[in-house]
Amino acid sequence: MATNEEKIGREHGKVDSEAENSSVDGSICGFESLHSLLRASLSPRAFQEVSRMLLGLNCGRAVETISLPEHAKVFSSKHDFDLQAFCFHADKELLREPRIVRVGLIQNSIALPTTAPFLDQKRAIFQKLSPIIDAAGAAGVNILCLQEAWMMPFAFCTREKRWCEFAEPDDGESTQFLQDFARKYNMVIVNPILERDVKHGETIWNTAVIIGNHGNIIGKHRKNHIPRVGDFNESTYYMEGNTGHPVFETTYGKIAVNICYGRHHPLNWLAFGLNGAEIVFNPSATVGELSEPMWPIEARNAAIANSYFVGSINRVGTEIFPNPFTSGDGKPQHADFGHFYGSSHFSAPDASCTPSLSRYREGLIISDMDLNLCRQLKDKWGFRMTARYEMYAELLARYIKPDFEPQVISDPLLHK
Repeated sequence: MATNEEKIGREHGKVDSEAENSSVDGSICGFESLHSLLRASLSPRAFQEVSRMLLGLNCGRAVETISLPEHAKVFSSKHDFDLQAFCFHADKELLREPRIVRVGLIQNSIALPTTAPFLDQKRAIFQKLSPIIDAAGAAGVNILCLQEAWMMPFAFCTREKRWCEFAEPDDGESTQFLQDFARKYNMVIVNPILERDVKHGETIWNTAVIIGNHGNIIGKHRKNHIPRVGDFNESTYYMEGNTGHPVFETTYGKIAVNICYGRHHPLNWLAFGLNGAEIVFNPSATVGELSEPMWPIEARNAAIANSYFVGSINRVGTEIFPNPFTSGDGKPQHADFGHFYGSSHFSAPDASCTPSLSRYREGLIISDMDLNLCRQLKDKWGFRMTARYEMYAELLARYIKPDFEPQVISDPLLHK
């Protein structure tokens, strides 16, 4: 039982040593996620109300969990990864049948130290992901998305060029590895890689390759927005992409990929929606100190504003590099980014969202989603109909000119 002093200390932001120690492994005071902490800490009634406020309601009720085949659960138990599954409903329509698709997101840590031979590191990640992908296949997932640059450590903080060796063509080893799963399970797979464009001077890009359910390559999208924030100064390796905002029409629906830092740009989300996306994936690599308060907000906001589903994926673990580096922010040199906090989840256009995966373990989160919900929310809120695109376009056309003047009307008495 906590003493009154301990309770007051927590209320004023003091953390006991046990909580400090538990956070080192990536947990939240020993719990895998905020959701699991709240469930253990609150009464059932209070937990229900807090969940309603934090996660919203889907068609008037809490987002439901769904049961998965036993075979998928066996993979999870044997290989020790978090496995969760949920369902987003839509209202029944008179003129359209439900359009239900099962979607999966995978988060993972690296498999070997960054000091291991590069080929060994890559092959070990392949080996680690194989049972998780098999679990997705056993669960009947139709569309699967992996995390940003999943086939390598996220070495872009180091600014050492040798990590470019992990780059590969869009039809290279990682794509071929996933093509076999796509054919085996009749599954569309989003494959975010470090791409080497062999046709254009071996230029490097941060790219997502879309693999069709027959194992074919449908197309690719290159990251639109490149961060220059502290350790995340990725322009040492690649620059802004040149593929626009493509939406890929698959047998299961229209999907798009907003890679990592693009989630901070509302117009980037908007463009995928204007091109007709029904599901937008956000494969990411981000750490707690930098972005965790933003993580549950931005994708959910995008799903609401653009009337589509969003799948947010973040890697897990702390990756330590052989040579220390600095961030250009005056802080001492260090050998790691910080903790990648996982917490992958889904957001729906009706403002509901799922709980998150573990903050420190590998995981697979699955969601059934009725894509009819996208149009239903467009009809309900009328965001497309009431938007003033011509007004925004006029402002942006003026803004990009050197002689732009902001539309500011000053109080004539302000300077008197």
